[in-house]
Amino acid sequence: MVEISFDCLPLRSVGRLDIPLDASPRFREVCEGIKRAIARHGSHNTYFLHNAECVFHLTNDPNLGTLAFSFQGTVLTDPQDRETIATDLDVSLDSETCDWLTQPVVKWFGETVSKAVQFEFNRYIAAGDLEQTKKRIESLQARADQEGGFLGMYL
Repeated sequence: MVEISFDCLPLRSVGRLDIPLDASPRFREVCEGIKRAIARHGSHNTYFLHNAECVFHLTNDPNLGTLAFSFQGTVLTDPQDRETIATDLDVSLDSETCDWLTQPVVKWFGETVSKAVQFEFNRYIAAGDLEQTKKRIESLQARADQEGGFLGMYL
């Protein structure tokens, strides 16, 4: 069994790339990842996944045979945002309960995270979650345009 969770930011919604001076280290890391993603892939049909985890359960015992990876990075979709065409993820092993684990196995599962995320992002698109996110961003942009580009402090 595989469990995948992530927060998704459409990169076309990013208006500014400056990082607040008082940003926490964790928030700064996410902002820097967003900047790298935009520099590498642009902002059209690209989505930044963060606060993300992929857990593989190799046995039916949660205390034996679990590999937990964290990741962040970019998902690229086709021009209509209907299918994932590629991922560019930074993946790291966070925890494991496999006393038989070897480095080649860790490497293989690390690569498998990208394949699993690609499949899961297609499910995310099919469920309409991506469309809802895009509609919310369009609504915010329209409102900002009406207000002269400023939505206020308590958005």
